Amino acid sequence: MVDLLLLLIPVPVITYVGWNKHHQQAQYSTVTVPQTCIILLGQDEGIFCQLMVQSSYIMADSQRTTGAEESAVGIAPSPSANTLEPTSSTGHDIAINHGPILEAEAENSALTDDDASDRATSVASSSTSLSSSILQHRLENGRTYHKYKDGKYLFPNDERENDRLDLQHNLYLLTLEYKLGLAPPNNENSGVKRVLDIGTGTGLWAIEFADEHPEAEVLGVDLTPVQTQFVPPNLKFEVDDIEQPWTFSQPFDYIHIRGMTSSVSDWHAFFKQAYNGLTPGGYIELFEGHARTQSDDGSLTPNHAFWQWADKLDECCKILGRPFVHVPSLVPILEQAGFVDVTIVPFKWPIGPWAKDPYYKELGVWALENASEGLEAWTMAALTRALDWSNAEVQTFLAQVRKDLKDRSIHHYCPLWVIYGKKPL
Repeated sequence: MVDLLLLLIPVPVITYVGWNKHHQQAQYSTVTVPQTCIILLGQDEGIFCQLMVQSSYIMADSQRTTGAEESAVGIAPSPSANTLEPTSSTGHDIAINHGPILEAEAENSALTDDDASDRATSVASSSTSLSSSILQHRLENGRTYHKYKDGKYLFPNDERENDRLDLQHNLYLLTLEYKLGLAPPNNENSGVKRVLDIGTGTGLWAIEFADEHPEAEVLGVDLTPVQTQFVPPNLKFEVDDIEQPWTFSQPFDYIHIRGMTSSVSDWHAFFKQAYNGLTPGGYIELFEGHARTQSDDGSLTPNHAFWQWADKLDECCKILGRPFVHVPSLVPILEQAGFVDVTIVPFKWPIGPWAKDPYYKELGVWALENASEGLEAWTMAALTRALDWSNAEVQTFLAQVRKDLKDRSIHHYCPLWVIYGKKPL
């Protein structure tokens, strides 16, 4: 049985992006439809479709194919990147393993700013009615922030930030070859029954996992309510503070966490609750990165504004009690909590299309767009609350940081890691 929605849309341009149950985005082309058009939207056999009208970001790379004829996009994108194989948690080198050395492309062959914008995409979100007490928010420096547990999350929850989170979700998918995760519960026919998505954001990961695993019961939690219309019947969203004692009625088979490095004050306590909240044999998985970018060729130095921005952000997060964590250091904390078979896999997001490798070049386009859109959101509350900077002072500082973002002679990247482990049987 397929549920169909008939839309009559009097607009000149429609952009359609879809992912099938294997998250192969390239199966769908961007289409342009003149004048009024009728579109059928459906959900069947693991297909989740989204419609965007005059989106800010359009994937120009729509003719790209998938399979062996292309360079692989994911864990091992090129022969030079074979260090991206899963790594055991034992060994001192994990703390400094950022993946393969990235080679910069010649300056005259880099993409233009327009090219970079055209190769990114965003997914629009819709609003639903929720309890008025949950929907309360406050306005601060022109951005809205959650009211529930006010101050625990430094980033805004307005439409601009939601659009960026949707873009970032696609960046995560591209990084993992359009997989939702690397832990075994992500495998087809894994038999996973109960799934918890912590820090669910706009809910796209939870929606796609629920759609891909209809046999699973999925719960997404966040301090800010999820506002979307496309919710599979096996998915629920709740507003909750995961640093408080957990009160879930049943344990989970899989706990997923992504982008929470500055949102947890006590990782030891957090992982212990996660351990206790899993069934024996259940998995926890994290996908976390560093705000401080790095360069393999030394082109990023302490004199650059982007380096100084990371210093300021780190200082603020420490003052506010939510310091950034060195992601590989979470491995021994997971093991101390009781997890076994802990695996860590490094990745890199180049900032801009400077990399020679096509895989990293595409990642760089998306990562630059993500950073450009997110810079104010990541910075404003931190600097104004912790250092008492004015809005004008923050904007002046960010103007210098944005110059570094656009400087293609700086070959820097954001290091990230996927970490997953198992609760013993």
